[in-house]
Amino acid sequence: MFAWTFASRAVPASASASASASASASAAAALTSTVSRTLSRAASRTASRACCSWSSFSSSSSLARQAARRSPLAMPLRAKLLAEQLQLGQQQQQTRYMSTEEAYELFKPRDGDEPEDVLFNSLYGLRSIELNRPKKLNALNGSMIRKIAPRLIEWSKSDMANVVVMKGAGDKAFCAGGDVAQLALWNKEGPEGRARSSEFFAQEYQLDHLIATYNKPYIAFMDGITMGGGVGLSIHAPFRIATERTVFAMPETNIGLFPDVGASFFLPRLPGYVGTYLALTSARLTGVNVYYAGIATHYLHSTTLPLLESRLAELRFRDYDSKEERLAAINATIEEYVTGLPHDQPILLGGLLREAIDRCFCHGTVGEIVRALEAEQGPTRAWADETLAALRSRSPTSVHVALRQMRIGRQWSIRTTFVREHAMASRFMETHDFTEGVTALLIDRRPAKWQPASLDDVPPGEASSAKLTDSYFRLPKGHNALPLLSDADYDEYPHAGKFGVPTEDQVERKVSMGTLTHAQIIEDFLREKNYKQGVREVVEEILTRKTTGGPNDVAKWVY
Repeated sequence: MFAWTFASRAVPASASASASASASASAAAALTSTVSRTLSRAASRTASRACCSWSSFSSSSSLARQAARRSPLAMPLRAKLLAEQLQLGQQQQQTRYMSTEEAYELFKPRDGDEPEDVLFNSLYGLRSIELNRPKKLNALNGSMIRKIAPRLIEWSKSDMANVVVMKGAGDKAFCAGGDVAQLALWNKEGPEGRARSSEFFAQEYQLDHLIATYNKPYIAFMDGITMGGGVGLSIHAPFRIATERTVFAMPETNIGLFPDVGASFFLPRLPGYVGTYLALTSARLTGVNVYYAGIATHYLHSTTLPLLESRLAELRFRDYDSKEERLAAINATIEEYVTGLPHDQPILLGGLLREAIDRCFCHGTVGEIVRALEAEQGPTRAWADETLAALRSRSPTSVHVALRQMRIGRQWSIRTTFVREHAMASRFMETHDFTEGVTALLIDRRPAKWQPASLDDVPPGEASSAKLTDSYFRLPKGHNALPLLSDADYDEYPHAGKFGVPTEDQVERKVSMGTLTHAQIIEDFLREKNYKQGVREVVEEILTRKTTGGPNDVAKWVY
């Protein structure tokens, strides 16, 4: 199948797939002994050259350990390589990536690919990727994917690449989504064209999964419009930087598709039912509210991004620094460039609106959600009317599929997410609404004619919704599961809650201790987050909405 590499080192094809436990233990013991002897000799040589007095140490092994601690960079190359091999041998699982040669073959250029739709740059340890279709709002197409994916594979194996930055050209968009107009044209050509559309989604999701499981620090500059395919290039990164120009949305139900690019994974993990609300309505978040919602981990002014990029290039890491240590250093570097939050933009998805979202979108069927919105009264009545109008203009099939997706996607791992989403996307290419939606809204500029035509045409109840959506969640016979570029998998983001504002779950856990007042909880989070901007505002909003008592009262969570 694929020619794999193991942690940047080639694995011979003839190697045994499973060595015995005893053989592994013996090899590890032998390697440990070799490393110890090598380090001991190296330490003795280092001590002699430095003319230091080490009389307080009685054994060569102590000398080796002290020398390694005092001057790790002086470790001989042989000892360093052996130590790395020992560490690799002790780890239970390793991420395996497709070989660089195989990646370039899989994503080789095709006739019609644009030569400069993606620009790559290297500056010291920084590797940058610039989406370069500003007139098309940097819409992602197959040509761009075929350039980005193999380059990321190549950098994943390079000791010279420390940090990867993904950004968009121009001042309007990071990436406004996939180039879906071309897919609609292909679909009209029949089975062969639909197969080409399915292949586009395959390569897009392979790239998204690679980013989601990447072994190098990856930073997305979400500067400008960030929708659909652009979300796939950014949302799975440990660092996601929003600016005053950021516009975030998952608009797929508006064109007869479903929230993809890993939305089955990240949207259900947003607090409460915010993910369901964003998935069904295609609602937009702008500027600092992308940060408050936890979609971005940082908020900077767009003018500081070039300065940050130059500073990131100057970072130096030691060979033995863990990924966690490198991420922490990058986080501190980003924080150097914060310039404050806009005072005139309060938290949007908070207070009464957030309560209404949870109240209306917690239901299991579209009909129940519609009825809950119709029943809204008071300050959220206008919002409910706008939301109802939005839902009724969307593809009924897409809305029903998206709701089911939000309910079951929470149980999918990141790998399962992309495999299942590819099957769903392929099914959408075969049915009516996607091609009609894209043609109507993006090409002909007319209202779409959905099938079924409206939400009212779908009989109420779970049975009717299941009948409409079953084929999108069923893997057809003979379906080949999407092959991914690495074998990495996880059930929760490894970086969840580390670099952004505190999550609602984190606040709830601190409240559940039962001993802290509101003021103490806020102060605790400020200290833990090194007084990161926005922490106070977000924690105060959560405490006001979800707990009882005043600032000096012990907080009690309201379920």
